[in-house]
Amino acid sequence: MAEDEILAGMVDITYKPPVFRKATATGSIRLQKATIEAIKSGQVKKGDVLTTARLAAILAIKDTPRLIPLCHPIPITGLEVAFDLEERRVKTTVTVTSEGKTGVEMEALTGVAAALLNVWDMVKYLEKDETGNYPETEMETIRVMEKRKG
Repeated sequence: MAEDEILAGMVDITYKPPVFRKATATGSIRLQKATIEAIKSGQVKKGDVLTTARLAAILAIKDTPRLIPLCHPIPITGLEVAFDLEERRVKTTVTVTSEGKTGVEMEALTGVAAALLNVWDMVKYLEKDETGNYPETEMETIRVMEKRKG
């Protein structure tokens, strides 16, 4: 390896002006119908699934630079975490805003992933089959829906 070759590094944004940034990401977790009903009726042993998942998303958004090493720490000026309960899935949508030098799509994606992972953690006892596996449980399509700058 050459002395000046970099294996990994952050992009220098020193001279970029701060501007309004917004990103919205979404994703879902497929669950059994009975699990969705347990979430709706507040019958999950660990407690309120959506409140916990919302808090997990918020914390993950704030910690994105710790979780994704080359992500810049940026000022988060606002965020929204929403859930939609369907017959067989929990869908989450996360919107993050900032007045900064770099985008917020990684923060939005991280928030979605953390929310869905927390849903899975809280309901996994309901999803396990007789062998302890999760044949019907699946995180699906985490993606950026929209990104705005300026």
